[in-house]
Amino acid sequence: MDSNSSGCASTDTSQIRSYKSIITLIVFVVTNIIVLFPFHIPFYIPRWVWNVILDALSSCRIISPRRGRFQHDDTDDHNGKEKPWVRLRFPMNFVTAPLIADLFLLAILAIGRQEVHDGTLGADSILPYNIMLFFLSLAYIAISIDASGLIRWLAFKVLQKAGKVGHLLFFYLYAFFFVLGSFIGNDPIILSGTAFLAYMTRVSSNIVHPRAWIHTQFAVANIASAILVSSNPTNLVLAGAFHVTFIKYTANMIVPVIVTAIVLFPFLLYIVFAEEALIPLKIEMHSLTPEEQAKIPVNPNIPDGRGIAEEQENINDDQGKVLSLEEIMNPFVDKKGAAFGAVIMTATLVTLLAVNASDQGKGKDVPVFYITLPAAVVMFCWDLTSGWISRKKTREISKNGRLEKERFRAEQARLAALENEALSGTLQNSQQAADRAAPLQSSVSENGGAASPDLASSVAKLVSRADTSQNGLSTSVASTPKSKEELNGPDSSYHPQRVPGTASSEEDEEKRAFSEQISGKAAGKKKRKTLVILVEDGHRWAQETFPTCTAVLSHLPYALLPFAFSMFVLVQGLVTNGWVPVFAYGWDHWVKKTGTVGAIGGMGFISTLLCNFAGTNIGTTILLCRVIQAWVTIHNKDHTIITERTFWGTVYAMALGVNYGAFSTAFSASLAGLLWRDILGRKHIHVRRLDFARVNLPIIAIAMAVGCSTLIIQIYVSRSNNSFDADLFKTNCSTSTT
Repeated sequence: MDSNSSGCASTDTSQIRSYKSIITLIVFVVTNIIVLFPFHIPFYIPRWVWNVILDALSSCRIISPRRGRFQHDDTDDHNGKEKPWVRLRFPMNFVTAPLIADLFLLAILAIGRQEVHDGTLGADSILPYNIMLFFLSLAYIAISIDASGLIRWLAFKVLQKAGKVGHLLFFYLYAFFFVLGSFIGNDPIILSGTAFLAYMTRVSSNIVHPRAWIHTQFAVANIASAILVSSNPTNLVLAGAFHVTFIKYTANMIVPVIVTAIVLFPFLLYIVFAEEALIPLKIEMHSLTPEEQAKIPVNPNIPDGRGIAEEQENINDDQGKVLSLEEIMNPFVDKKGAAFGAVIMTATLVTLLAVNASDQGKGKDVPVFYITLPAAVVMFCWDLTSGWISRKKTREISKNGRLEKERFRAEQARLAALENEALSGTLQNSQQAADRAAPLQSSVSENGGAASPDLASSVAKLVSRADTSQNGLSTSVASTPKSKEELNGPDSSYHPQRVPGTASSEEDEEKRAFSEQISGKAAGKKKRKTLVILVEDGHRWAQETFPTCTAVLSHLPYALLPFAFSMFVLVQGLVTNGWVPVFAYGWDHWVKKTGTVGAIGGMGFISTLLCNFAGTNIGTTILLCRVIQAWVTIHNKDHTIITERTFWGTVYAMALGVNYGAFSTAFSASLAGLLWRDILGRKHIHVRRLDFARVNLPIIAIAMAVGCSTLIIQIYVSRSNNSFDADLFKTNCSTSTT
């Protein structure tokens, strides 16, 4: 039998009538609405104050000297005068809103030091600092494995195995993302898998829309994350709150999750995404030439490592598709880094399971970050060492790529200037021809519409001369190279054709000027060293010297820290102000009316719903864990029992809901959803909120129905109607008051 939840939640509901308690609930609701619908608050400061601030920062060499004191929107559109105010925008999102809410409640004394302590250091077996350190350290190892290229390479092998058979490839990718997500969590799958699918659907000529592939990947990654405690911070919150060992958690979750994955696949393939335009029977993809296949892949973590390919890849033409195809069919993989990361991850998970299982029942649990943090440090040292050993090579690759991109941008700017100049000349010549032809056309009109041969000939010559001038200029512009085949030679350097009538020396001078403008160097003068420039140069040096380490650190979910801690404090405020006990009494009434089946179905529905309205699935888990703890305390005080079936059915139904709820109706249902949306946006795939909800609703309905139904059968087979550790709860809660 699983051990019980320790700690004793308060059941006092008398203070909910106070104004501080009411304000706390309102602030909680408003905060979660802001998390769901983020926005910016504009505020204005006098321009002279803004100028003083910027001048002071410039004088202190924090920012560069200001070339101009006005921005593009500093003048009024109507009269051209300088605006007296500068508009700035403050973001209200999942990071700032909970933090501001906590500060506001502290200011009105609705919460105090105790709530801040319990929300950061922990209370009732929920230890926020332990959870955050555990998740970030384990995330470093997982993202490092992803940065080595292992996931991209494995996805490429899956693509090779399936060939061009659409339904088979859909199945292989579905199974691949599920298996891999079960071990390393959903974030690495979303980081690499989303980009992979964006490229794959782009280079396919008969996949009309990537909807089926990207939504399936997002759903299956979050379904798989429900199996292991280490795969999602929500699982760790739940396991800590109810003292569930990692092995017992997996043993109770693996069957409902696997059944969900098995049943969901045919629904996705034959019902939800049944259109052949989404999942064709045969996928037609572009192919790489032997020369392109023979290229040595470049580490994508090296800044500017791919040179102009990074620029041209965004162009939606055949050449851009070829470059995207290279990312799929010729992926980079750091074999040593991938192997070492896989060994570290495996050893860490095995140690976690062993230590967690051996500590249960001894009364003193070892914090899980004691295991994951040293493992992350070992992985970090490996990334640093491997980067330092290869620094000469990576720096040279970055330098060559940067110079190539500067030449490309300079040439593009020069060609754009020539086109603008030619267009201006064309319009001017056409206007002059029209002006000269106007008197003649007037004469024709005065003659009653009957033009003499001389007049008609004169008009025709003038119009012909204008057309010739226009065609000549157009030909001159058209002769400039536009495609990459014309711009790139065999060694990927540029060999632009000369524009007729332009001297070679003038052309070289223009290219040099544009190149200096792009690189930020004006007439050979060195940039003034400022703090911002030093930080940028330091970051650039770190990227070139330690590309993998820098890439991993930049992808860590740092926003999770302020968000999670703020939500812990906010929920603790609901506890001390009497609202969590109110929710617990409401839940108790529901369970008494509906029994075990109602407890599982109700908690599955509530947890999925609240993921969209209670500060993502992390905020939902924090809140519901407190509610269930208060629910147990209520029964202990009333000397009534909760059966094993009802209690563990409720707990594991919540585990299903907070994992599956990530792919429900809102991006903000999970931080993974926000990451998924941002990655797709960078790949020029924009998913609207309404489309996200519309596509996911049938998926989440099927997944939760199957998962909860399987859990009900499992609970009735594996659990009894005996009391859930009632004696121990009575001892712990003997001093509680109603």
